[in-house]
Amino acid sequence: MNSAGAQLVCDFTGGAVGHRLRAGGGRGQALPRAAGFSKGRTPQVVDATAGLGRDAFLLASLGAEVTLIERAPQVHNLLHDGMARATAAGGEVAEIISRMTLVSGDAKLLLPNMAAEVVLVDPMHPPRGNSALVKQEMRLLRDIVGADADALDLMQVALKAASKRVVLKWPLRAALLAGLPPPSHQIRGKTTRYDVFMTG
Repeated sequence: MNSAGAQLVCDFTGGAVGHRLRAGGGRGQALPRAAGFSKGRTPQVVDATAGLGRDAFLLASLGAEVTLIERAPQVHNLLHDGMARATAAGGEVAEIISRMTLVSGDAKLLLPNMAAEVVLVDPMHPPRGNSALVKQEMRLLRDIVGADADALDLMQVALKAASKRVVLKWPLRAALLAGLPPPSHQIRGKTTRYDVFMTG
């Protein structure tokens, strides 16, 4: 692993992830709403660009079975190690991790063979937020995974594979991803928006 990868940590038991678990807004948060969570519905989700697994962990904490796909071997290893440590820690976090399944590979090739209700796509784009931590972490992650130049190709595969919806996580003020049809609707957060494409 190069020096950039060595500085990244996948931690589901503390830090920002732990705070989000303790203080989050449950199903009322933007991402669960975009993914179709409601009082009586918990969809199955495929996170096609898993990264450090934070969005997948949030959705799993709300009861969803989440499959995480990560094609960068270094990031996959970070995720694997982080999930193993969280499982060993036991308690609520281990229960959440038990609903997360990590897969190594290219989502464009894997999605057509998956029974995906909801597909989440979060391509690498300029870092969001103003904190130095976020900027550093996203910069290190970008150094490993690159710019995700095939984001449009992945979205097109996801739109065919998802039986219910595809959620594209995108910077709040960025233009729509060129080449896609208009989203069915959008859910906006403080720095991020979710472009929702209904497929069912």
